[in-house]
Amino acid sequence: MKIDRGTLRGFGGVLTALLIIGAIHQFRPSISSAPDFPCTTTAGPAVAIDVSSGETGSEIALDLANAGVIKSSQSFFRLAVADARAERIAPGTHRIDTGICAKKALEQLLDSSRISNLLVIQEGAWISEIKRSLIDIGFSQSEINQGFASLAIPHGYRSLEGLLFPAQYSFDTSTPFSTILKSVVDRGLREVEKAGLSKGDGKFTVEDLLTIASLVQAEGDEKDFAKISQVVRNRVSKGMPLQFDSTIHYIKGSRGSVFLSTQSTYLKSPFNTYRNYGLPPTPINNPGSAAMKAALNPENGPWIFFITVAPGDTRFTDSIEQFNEWKVLYKKNLKAGAFRSSQ
Repeated sequence: MKIDRGTLRGFGGVLTALLIIGAIHQFRPSISSAPDFPCTTTAGPAVAIDVSSGETGSEIALDLANAGVIKSSQSFFRLAVADARAERIAPGTHRIDTGICAKKALEQLLDSSRISNLLVIQEGAWISEIKRSLIDIGFSQSEINQGFASLAIPHGYRSLEGLLFPAQYSFDTSTPFSTILKSVVDRGLREVEKAGLSKGDGKFTVEDLLTIASLVQAEGDEKDFAKISQVVRNRVSKGMPLQFDSTIHYIKGSRGSVFLSTQSTYLKSPFNTYRNYGLPPTPINNPGSAAMKAALNPENGPWIFFITVAPGDTRFTDSIEQFNEWKVLYKKNLKAGAFRSSQ
């Protein structure tokens, strides 16, 4: 099936070359007197506006004017030049009201809820969760299964888990799922390279580093990512099991509780970091950029234990005595309901 301008677009692409010199010269004579609808005017019916990755401000302006969204292309281009937010307009098919001022048109273009066929991958999402999102969008289970089965796992990896980069993706309804999946994975590979993971670091392979990133993503807040990364390295180098609860949640496919039963730690799985030493065989989720960078750039320290005693309060130590004291505090806060709002 032929893919046209509106077929497949990743949210991560921004409007490059918004201020192309030729476009600026083209509109400069009329920028100061560009006709515009009053912002108080009642809007007309919405129309579909396709924005391609790399599309210039002048091209978007013409599309808006031709569709009757704005009164003149110059009014939107003038605004796009002056407002830095215009660079964050996501590629995709946007539902935009007609007969509105350029300012409202820009606001609607920045509203992700107006993008059709939007796939949102959250940081730390599992592939199993992403598959459910795809069903909600309208893909069948057979399409999804076939798409994942047919896509070759990139060299150096054993799983696609970790390579579905967290972002927002929109696409035309006629796009085959296999094409969408390949685009998402290609984006993931670019992000891995951008974060500096693609060549490993001498001790860990690229997939090892991505696995560390997934553990970091699952185990803490961004402010603690670099410390958690160091804990992983310290435990691995000392031959200690990681004993990360997040790996058990991954095995069970369960979210929503910080409590982990002792029985769960006996589950037979290569991902169980209570029973097995070293890293899990593959990433346990799809981490974002900050977690990837932390995997490669840990904060130097002796820590081998950490525990979140309350939401937003994660503490690190190399002392088992200190850890056990904090564990008592954690249990006290858990019993008092401190973690309910974060689950």
